[in-house]
Amino acid sequence: MSPPAACLFDLDGLLLDTEPLHSLAWSQAAARFGVSLDEGQLLRLRGRRRHDCAEQVLAWIAAGGGGCDGVDALLAVRQPIAERLLAQAPPIDGAEALVRRCHALGVPMALATSSSRAAVALKAAPHPWLGLIDTSVHGDDPELAAGKPAPDVYLLAADRLGVRPTDCWAFEDSPAGARSAAAAGCRVHVLLPPGLSLPERARLYPGDWIFLDSLRQVGLA
Repeated sequence: MSPPAACLFDLDGLLLDTEPLHSLAWSQAAARFGVSLDEGQLLRLRGRRRHDCAEQVLAWIAAGGGGCDGVDALLAVRQPIAERLLAQAPPIDGAEALVRRCHALGVPMALATSSSRAAVALKAAPHPWLGLIDTSVHGDDPELAAGKPAPDVYLLAADRLGVRPTDCWAFEDSPAGARSAAAAGCRVHVLLPPGLSLPERARLYPGDWIFLDSLRQVGLA
C-alpha cells in the first residue's frame, strides 16, 4: 500500500476514549426525561454532531412516552454531565504513538471531528501531543455544511491540507464516521469496538475497509 498524502483523524473513540463517557451522558440525560436508551441506540449516536444526536434522542424520548420541551432543554441537562466526564477522558491505546509517528515522518495530519471547537479544547487540554495535529475541522465549523455520515468533514479537512481525499488515510471508529470518510473517497481505517461479532461488524461496517483491533497495528514507514 502506498503511503498516505495525509492522515485524517476522528477524535472521540479514536484518539481519546470518550465514547463511553458520551454514552453515559446521553443515557443519564434521557433518563431524566423518563426514557432508557439501549446499547444499539447509543451506538447509533457515535460519531455524529451534538445537535444531530440531540434530535435523535429527542425522537426516542417522544417515542418512549417521555416529555421534553426540545433540543435546548435536553442539552441543558446533558451538557453539564458531559463536560464533567469528558475533561477526564484518557487516550486510546496507541493514539499518541501514531500521531507522533506521523509527525516524525512528516505526514500531514488533520482532525476531522463532530465535536465543537470548545468541546475539543476541553478534551484535548490534558493531552498536549494532540497539538501536533495543527489542522482541524470541527462540528461547528462555519464552512461545514453537513455532519457525518455526510462526507463534508473529510472533504474539508483534505482541502485545508491541500491534498486529494483519495490520497488520504482516514481513521474512524463509528459507523457514521466510516461512511463519511468512505463517501469522501478516503482509504478508511476502522478501529473496531471491542467485543463486536462478525455479523455485527458486517452490518455496521459494510465497506471494503481496513479493520483494526488496535492503533498499534497501523503500518507507517
